[in-house]
Parts: sequence; structure tokens; C-alpha cells
Amino acid sequence: MKEIAQIEFLDIEANEQYSYVINKVIDKCFKEEHLENTNLYISITLTTPENIRKTNNEFRNIDKETDVLSFPMFEKEEIDEIKEKKLVVHDVLGDIMISIKRVKEQAVEYGHSFERELAYMVVHGFYHLMGYDHIKEEDKKDMRKKEEKILQDLNIIRE
Repeated sequence: MKEIAQIEFLDIEANEQYSYVINKVIDKCFKEEHLENTNLYISITLTTPENIRKTNNEFRNIDKETDVLSFPMFEKEEIDEIKEKKLVVHDVLGDIMISIKRVKEQAVEYGHSFERELAYMVVHGFYHLMGYDHIKEEDKKDMRKKEEKILQDLNIIRE
């Protein structure tokens, strides 16, 4: 299997289980969206709330932490063209930053496993890279439907 997720641990200890979950989810996302033959990849940084806050402030002028940040490199229309024309593109689809501390807290808050929350953050970030958003209710429904399909197909369910 080619590496489609480049994972960095920034100011947190490396963890093979985190990498396993991330690679499993990203692989499924790429297959679901027919990107497996594009040579695109995703850069994923697992980090602290402080680093998320700093990045959020630097790039979005929002001085607060969050659970996940996504920085797409393509517009939705460009991704559609890559898929439609079966273009072989050697590039990063985008960057995702995830706060591991927030993943742990939210898993407890929502009453499900750490794996489920981490998988959700990854798939949520992926669909932001694909041009989906959740500002409008209709867009949110489309995005949630895609996210839940990935998680269900991987049997990563709410407990």
C-alpha cells in the first residue's frame, strides 16, 4: 500500500496506534472518493492545543484552540477535474492538524472510544480538504453523510 498520509507528531509522543487508525481511515477515504491512483497525499500533524491555537491564529486570525484544522491545496472544482480526467497529480491534497488532547476529551464527552473520535477527526478533516463544509445546513448534511459512510464501512461505530 502506498503511503498517502504523512504523519508528524509535533510536541507529543509518537504512537503507532494513532498512525494505524489514520492510515486506515485515509486509505478508505481515498478509495471512496476515487483518489487512489492520483499520487495525492495528505500531511497530518498530531499536536497539542497550544500548537493548534498558534496555527489557528497565524493562518485564520482566530486566537483560540480547536480540535481539527484543515488547509486544502485545491478548490473542489479542481479535485473534481482531477478525478474526472483521471489526472495523475503528484501533490499534497492538503494539511490536517489534530489536537490529540481534544480528541481524548471529546471521546469522553461523547461517550465513545478514542479510536472513533480520532477516526472522525481524520475523516472530517479529509472532507474539508475535498471542499466540503458545514456552514450551510444542506452542505453539513452532505458532509456528515459522507463522514458516517466511511466510519460505518470501517466498522468504527458510536458505542
